[in-house]
Amino acid sequence: MTRAALILLSVGVALFIALLAWQGFGSVASTLMVAGWGLALVAAFHLLPLLLDAGTIFILSDGQRRRHGLRVAILARWTGESVNSLLPAGQIGGPVLMVRHLAHHGMRMRDAAAAITVSTTVQAVSQIGFALFGLAIFAVYATGGESQNVRKAALIAVVVLALCMAAFYVAQRRGLFGRVLRLASSIFGKRDWSELTAHADAIDSAVRELYSERRRIVVSFCLSFTGWLVGTGEVWLALHFLGHQVGWLDALLLESIGQAIRGAAFAIPGSLGVQEGGYLLLAPLVGLPSEAALALSLAKRARELVLGVPGILYVHLSERNWQRRQASRIPVAD
Repeated sequence: MTRAALILLSVGVALFIALLAWQGFGSVASTLMVAGWGLALVAAFHLLPLLLDAGTIFILSDGQRRRHGLRVAILARWTGESVNSLLPAGQIGGPVLMVRHLAHHGMRMRDAAAAITVSTTVQAVSQIGFALFGLAIFAVYATGGESQNVRKAALIAVVVLALCMAAFYVAQRRGLFGRVLRLASSIFGKRDWSELTAHADAIDSAVRELYSERRRIVVSFCLSFTGWLVGTGEVWLALHFLGHQVGWLDALLLESIGQAIRGAAFAIPGSLGVQEGGYLLLAPLVGLPSEAALALSLAKRARELVLGVPGILYVHLSERNWQRRQASRIPVAD
């Protein structure tokens, strides 16, 4: 872990603990315990948006369908989400592992990297659209000074996300991977970087080709946006088991703006503390007690553990098996 990642993780942990202490560990824990085994159903429900997100990878790796199929895309998405949620690798660790997973199953590295790069961008753009959709609904019925503060916070989060995605997209169109490798070669120029740079240029070319296939991009966006909408059901279901009934629009508000706030804090591993603060900010707008808002966030964290720990274990086992297969192909010298 880099020093910057360690500092950001420490900030997130401190904020997370401070918010729990502020609301009272006991009251939040007792609210969470009400859900009981309902948390397992919340985790199971999350498989629906996960499948839809995997569909974007499947669509964007269209040329490899016969060899890979939806099953490999689902496993790639599952492992990537597990790493992003539970490991202090920022938001880069998950995409890297998804690329490796596709490549280990026979997909060319350039095509795997292009599919994951574009699908990550499409998912982020659809998240921005989902947040704007939630803000539009929020603007219709929310009034008062407190709602103005929430609207400002949500708009700031959306703007941060949009600027980051715009910069990322422009960098992709201008040869992101090739530029990064050439920069690295100029800094650490003691070795021959020509082969790596050629691979990076091939990925950049594959990314540009993929963006030119607008039909697949549009279908991927629709799948990803639908995944965000379906995720609203996870919030509604979690609050139902926590003993707090909310309407669909309230659940949509919590999910859309809450995810935007979490997404804007992508640099903090797991957006620890920021997600909890976002739900606390939104809770009064839907008549939700503060301890229930924190319990909702912890229910989502529990879901990440339920699905993420097996995902990371699968990553470990699949990497080890792949390395064994590679080693068995190396001829033994006489």
